[in-house]
Amino acid sequence: MAPRRMERFLGRMLRVVVKVLFAAFKLLAPQQRSDDNRRLPPIANTLLTVPAIQLAQKIRRKEVTSVEVVQAYIDRIQEVNPLINAVVKDRFAAALQEATLVDKLVVEETGGEDVLEDRLPLLGVPFTVKESFALQGMPNSTGLPSRRSVVSGIDAPSVALLKRAGAIPLGVTNCSELCMWLESHNHVYGITRNPYQLGRGAGGSSGGEGSVIASGASVIGVGSDIGGSIRMPCFFNGIFGHKPTSGIVCNDGQYPPPSGQQPGFLCTGPMCRYAQDLVPMLKIMAGPDAEKLCLSADVDLSKLRFFSVPHDGGSPLSSPVDPQLIQAQRKVVERLEADLGVKVKEMRIPQLKYSFQIWGAMMSSPDKDGKIPTSFAELMNGGFYVFCVHSSHPSQFILQQKESLQRELEELLGLDGVLLYPSHPQLAPKHHYPLFTPFNFSYTGIFNILGLPVTQCPLGLSEEGLPLGVQLVAGKLQDRLTLATALYLEQAFGGWREPVVSSLRMC
Repeated sequence: MAPRRMERFLGRMLRVVVKVLFAAFKLLAPQQRSDDNRRLPPIANTLLTVPAIQLAQKIRRKEVTSVEVVQAYIDRIQEVNPLINAVVKDRFAAALQEATLVDKLVVEETGGEDVLEDRLPLLGVPFTVKESFALQGMPNSTGLPSRRSVVSGIDAPSVALLKRAGAIPLGVTNCSELCMWLESHNHVYGITRNPYQLGRGAGGSSGGEGSVIASGASVIGVGSDIGGSIRMPCFFNGIFGHKPTSGIVCNDGQYPPPSGQQPGFLCTGPMCRYAQDLVPMLKIMAGPDAEKLCLSADVDLSKLRFFSVPHDGGSPLSSPVDPQLIQAQRKVVERLEADLGVKVKEMRIPQLKYSFQIWGAMMSSPDKDGKIPTSFAELMNGGFYVFCVHSSHPSQFILQQKESLQRELEELLGLDGVLLYPSHPQLAPKHHYPLFTPFNFSYTGIFNILGLPVTQCPLGLSEEGLPLGVQLVAGKLQDRLTLATALYLEQAFGGWREPVVSSLRMC
């Protein structure tokens, strides 16, 4: 009992210190930008509200041209990017040329629509790419000033597969420096802003993707996730994102490359405005390994077992979960039980309290040959980084917690279980505020260490007009369960909401 009392005391003391520092920051920080209260212009072109897979169908059927679709997204980027600073380098001229070739191919194809769908399922559909991925002819600095002049000569495998499926890249989007911070801000491109409230962050490290997709300026995008870098931006920006089972999608062609045990934690995955685009994107990005996921198999949600964990058990390092997020998750439970006739079991999993310590220990552990990971200071050429948790000797207690948590969740979820868990303890924070809550990402980061598939789902808007959401977690290789549940939740709660429509709340 004494250690628990001490833990609670330290937690309270930490929160007091954070509040004091936070108050000082508000006094000393620069004043709010004059345009922080501006709203994005509403979406005028209806092509911008069509899911990617439906756009591809319309292009194949000659109901719309790829040039029209690509031009619509170019226009929208040019309209909103001065406000959100999401796209950091475009390739609009090349994209229009490629769209012209697509339209020529559609006209000349003699095999019919089915042939095009089979060979090129995303033919003519535009997409965006996180700048940390190699996209031929585009910068690949990952926000590091020393890499400002680096231009990719090749495509990352996941990007190449999407291009091979007929998709057309529009450009690259902002990320946090070295992809290891909770906000997409760096000294090369500046800070990306949240389309729902410009004075708030878009998350990190795939925040540019989250912001541009939520703004209606991209329909699908490529992100990476080693601690929540797909799921946090998707949550903050009210869109869908999927961290696949570890090892399913190739992670090559990114900077920085993972080292130590990190290759087993890093995941590349899809970010989408519409849930129906998640499975087609994942099938393409996973290549031959998509077969391991049985993504075409039907999922009967009424036959699944559902569990709900409302918080991490009270870690002194993380913030308490916002009551609106607790309520949103409770409403999901109510809908699942009412619509599907299932019984959702609410649980507490004590090991989750050590999520950050587990993440930090495993991220800094050496590989099987004893080689320790490259430090962030080395990657930044001597720069300082807040997450320099570089210890090659994690405590036995933390390792035991990790192994215990791994066993418990794998046994709990099995082949037919889905776990509900908060995507983050707080709503999208104001710019720079994550400096005072740097461990909150542990709500997402723990699942990278466990290697489990996770889908982030939007659940409408809060009282402040900010996105609500929840994570769906399944057993290894059971990605189809969370993806099918995401489709259901999109229908039940409305999915993505246009940022300008702030009057809409959670259903």
